[in-house]
Amino acid sequence: SSVWLSFGIAFAPSAALSGYLSRPSLGGHRSLRSMTTVVDAATLAALDVQIAQRRQRLETMIEDYDESLDTIWMLLATMLVFFMHSGFSLLEAGTVRFKNTQNILAKNLVVVTVGFLTWYVVGYSLAFGVLKDTNKFAGFTNFAMDGFWADKKKFRFWLFQGAFCATGGTIVSGAMAERAQLKGFGTYTVLLTSVIYPTVVYWVWSGKGFLNYPEDDAGGKMVSVFGPPFQDFAGSAVVHLVGGTGALLGAIVVGPRKDRWNEAFADVFQGHSIPFCVLGTFFLWFGWYGFNPGSTLEMHTKEAAFRAALVAVNTTLAPCCSGMVVFFLRAKVFAPKSLDVGGFCNGILAGLVAVTAACSTVKPWEACIIGLIAGLLYQVASMLVLKMKVDDVVDAFAVHGVNGFWAVLACGLFGSPDEGIGGNGAFYGGDQFGTQLGGAVLIILWTAVLSLLIFVPLKRLGALRMSDAFQDHGADFMEHSPAKAYNTPLSCSPTSKGVRASSQTFGMSA
Repeated sequence: SSVWLSFGIAFAPSAALSGYLSRPSLGGHRSLRSMTTVVDAATLAALDVQIAQRRQRLETMIEDYDESLDTIWMLLATMLVFFMHSGFSLLEAGTVRFKNTQNILAKNLVVVTVGFLTWYVVGYSLAFGVLKDTNKFAGFTNFAMDGFWADKKKFRFWLFQGAFCATGGTIVSGAMAERAQLKGFGTYTVLLTSVIYPTVVYWVWSGKGFLNYPEDDAGGKMVSVFGPPFQDFAGSAVVHLVGGTGALLGAIVVGPRKDRWNEAFADVFQGHSIPFCVLGTFFLWFGWYGFNPGSTLEMHTKEAAFRAALVAVNTTLAPCCSGMVVFFLRAKVFAPKSLDVGGFCNGILAGLVAVTAACSTVKPWEACIIGLIAGLLYQVASMLVLKMKVDDVVDAFAVHGVNGFWAVLACGLFGSPDEGIGGNGAFYGGDQFGTQLGGAVLIILWTAVLSLLIFVPLKRLGALRMSDAFQDHGADFMEHSPAKAYNTPLSCSPTSKGVRASSQTFGMSA
């Protein structure tokens, strides 16, 4: 009741009240005069003070509620994004062979733990540590959360963005699975999450990088070195294109798994658990509802709520379209010309990646078109990677790299400026496409050059690739305790022959 009283009093100025009390009426001149005498100047002054105090309390209450709601929203979104790592773990565990299950899970754990620690020490600083004398390349303040106590809003933002950071490293781990040493991959993860990824974040999301900065020092409209500001709402370029590029370079430099292209062993390299792949895909899709809608970064206005709802709808439709495209193509057009559940899963993920950049600026029917094209691009890219004999275990480049690039270009094609949701697509007369193409190429070059500068020395030092004996016996048997991921008769033996024999008994690959 006090809140409603405050709200009512706040909009009843004392001058108006005094005028009302002194105004004559048809039958009560004496009553009004007596009321006016009672409500004297001192009373009105006290009432003015109460009105001001209540108005201040109301404004403070609204601000507190807004902050609380935004914090709850971002914490929920962060939890969903963090949950995506369980999806990555299941998907990659199902894609590798039985004898390397623990090893790939260990790498997923390393990515998350190392990723958050590097984000704490240096990553956030390069990504969002904007200096007073700004530059357009990278930030350089707030190391190890320095200054956060002066602005506690940064804690929720740090956590949300940190969950994004670790995702890029997980993409790379799947592409290099089953033959990359943990120490070599760990080294790359440290540098990816502390230098490569944060710098791209600064370019795109800090508001001061050369892909998105104010036109003048007074804070004019946002521009980029290519023209309009670069668009990437939730990370198709920042996360997936960076991760996909690193995955391709890592798979090439580390080389294929032993006997990978020997036709006599073709069936041996199939993943050991399709159920894990499907569950992992659903976990990732579920987490994407934090990844995309959470990128509104707020939820205290109806505009933000409507935008989050649109983003969620587009995040649903695009993967449905892309998944069905791949499922159909592999059943009727391309090998294996049968129902390929694993391909269906990757088709869904391709659509999720493809819509992530434009999910807030396109209509649902446009999201469907983006998803359809994503499915086609994934299928073509997957076949091309195999044709070039690049051993990408989880098709990370076809899913994240190719469709991360397509997602960026889609922002330059779709989205009407007339809808008022930020679209600037060429199909509607917009001038966004040049910026999207230039920004994507720049991000690819940055990631590729630095990834090569890391991977090549690691390989020459013998710290990147597992030995042939290691690959034959399986990383679980060679360096993990216990020596097998499952307590079943399907276990790793000291000889690759024994491993393959036992696995064939259960209809799985080693």
